[in-house]
Amino acid sequence: MQSTVIKIYPQEPSPVKLILTLAIAGLISGIAIIAIYEATLPTITAYKAKILREAVFKVLPGVTQIQKLQYIDGKLQPIDSESNDIIYAGFDAEKNLVGYAIIGIGSGFQDTIEILYGYIPQKRLIVGMEVLDSRETPGLGDKIYKDIAFQSNFKALTVEPTVVIVKKGKKSATNEVDSITGATISSKAIVRIINKANAKWLARIHEK
Repeated sequence: MQSTVIKIYPQEPSPVKLILTLAIAGLISGIAIIAIYEATLPTITAYKAKILREAVFKVLPGVTQIQKLQYIDGKLQPIDSESNDIIYAGFDAEKNLVGYAIIGIGSGFQDTIEILYGYIPQKRLIVGMEVLDSRETPGLGDKIYKDIAFQSNFKALTVEPTVVIVKKGKKSATNEVDSITGATISSKAIVRIINKANAKWLARIHEK
């Protein structure tokens, strides 16, 4: 007597069930991402503010206190709120104005570069530059904040008529910046960002 073997195959889920399952999984993931973002946002914001504050003191030697300023109604005015369109005034221990820390943002080789540089209005001189955010190529583009020689370009850099990038070793004027070998695009980006920020802020700073 022969026995009959009956094979039972699992029933495939319907397309509607699959779509519903994926939708629920996506919703749960989205809620989790939003919750994590909102929970960590205050910490991230506080950390960025701390880094920015420390950078202001680096790019403006001799400063002991700072004040946020915004250009309102034709003049620079102190503000307490956060804004994307501000500069920082730096004062010494006797509350004398030393200079301004100016934020500049622009495109680099890989992505957006954000910098902060110190400007002394009495001398029309840039006296320091810090890269706040950059995703430039490791080993090449990241030299804009790792290369000491490149950083030294911004210790006493005149801004008139504009800041100019030159081939490394060819610097001959106080408004020139030696480019970085192998990272010309990134170093050019820094100069372009500075000139753009200068065009926006220097006239406002020197307004009477």
